[in-house]
Amino acid sequence: MAGRGNLEGPQARLSVPPAPPIILASRSPQRRAILEQLDLPFVVVPPDYEEHGDDPLQLAAGKARSVDGGDQPVLGVDTEVVVDGEALGKPADAAEAEEMLERLSGRTHEVVSGLCLRTHAWEELQSETTRVTFRPLTARDLAHYVGSGEWEDRAGGYAIQGLGGSLVERLEGDYLNVVGLPVALLVRLLAERFPGTYGFG
Repeated sequence: MAGRGNLEGPQARLSVPPAPPIILASRSPQRRAILEQLDLPFVVVPPDYEEHGDDPLQLAAGKARSVDGGDQPVLGVDTEVVVDGEALGKPADAAEAEEMLERLSGRTHEVVSGLCLRTHAWEELQSETTRVTFRPLTARDLAHYVGSGEWEDRAGGYAIQGLGGSLVERLEGDYLNVVGLPVALLVRLLAERFPGTYGFG
């Protein structure tokens, strides 16, 4: 009976209102999966935005600003794979995917995400960078990965959360940033802007 009082104390009776869903301005299934992993309430509203250029901050802001979330926070994200100062983008075909992977082989590249979190009252626009080092890839490695088809619609031609993880030797920074959403940055912003609302801060 010793624990009964704790179970029936004031904290147990405290009613917490549900957190307003985050408006995810993205078509990315990876970003949806990460938000589900974090147990965050969200709804998807595809952005009405035509992408130009390869600046992840500008693209993230464009996506978020194209969606009217009312009083709810809107989240826009763009992720680019950068090597030698050049954003690689998504390969158009298998040959281009192989060229990208050859370029990344045995080297360190950066995965840079722009994140825009905004409401009518304010906007946060920040970036996150993760350094990824590939092991040296043989012709067989390249053929095996390109043959998998996993490179399709992937910036840099690989998906670290899948078979692409076998290409990676080392990673410095936020792993989920490479998957498609800089979680450490998002959690920090939610804790600062909505302390306690989403379970952070």
